[in-house]
Amino acid sequence: MNIILLGPPGAGKGTQAKKIQEYYSLPHISTGDILRENINNNTGLGIKAKSYMSRGELVPDELLITLIKDRLSKKDCDEGFMLDGYPRTIPQADALQMILTESGKKIDAVLNISVDDNELIKRLSGRRMCKCGASFHVLFNSPEKEDVCDACKGKLYQREDDKPEAISNRLNVYKKQTQPLIDYYDKKKILRTIDGSKDISQIFEEIKKVLEEYDKKDTK
Repeated sequence: MNIILLGPPGAGKGTQAKKIQEYYSLPHISTGDILRENINNNTGLGIKAKSYMSRGELVPDELLITLIKDRLSKKDCDEGFMLDGYPRTIPQADALQMILTESGKKIDAVLNISVDDNELIKRLSGRRMCKCGASFHVLFNSPEKEDVCDACKGKLYQREDDKPEAISNRLNVYKKQTQPLIDYYDKKKILRTIDGSKDISQIFEEIKKVLEEYDKKDTK
């Protein structure tokens, strides 16, 4: 089964991606991981990508597409894969479609983990950091003493990009970028929206039900 995973910051996409990877034995493919792997291994593609990143520029679509094509050609993707963070735009989705068509593959399901903006802001704005590297959350992993690090007793602080105003802006950017992609896959009738406000285990059970439906279609 070939899956695309979508979800805004704070939706718990990373947690669910790990569960899907373990339960279905699917390789978890993210553009970030691919870029790091190629750069660390000093491949030709990695050298090209690094030249853009070192100048603070975005890696162009043409290079990302080549990286994705190369990754999907690996043997561990023969029985399926899960894409996370790609595609992000309609041109990237079109390019992915061409790659898969050439290799006789297709996307079976696009899982869109959806959470209300207010809940996302609450989740993301609750993070507190310490200069020693420790991380806490006022709701889910609070320190023993308010605003004091359990590890080094230093004062905890909130990062600028974890403040509500910054989070709201990040969510608006995500929606503007991703909504066309959601519509794109909805028209193809492979998009399924998952309620990300539930408990982690409940979300995963919903994901399993969706994937079982597609699996049954493929075996008919």
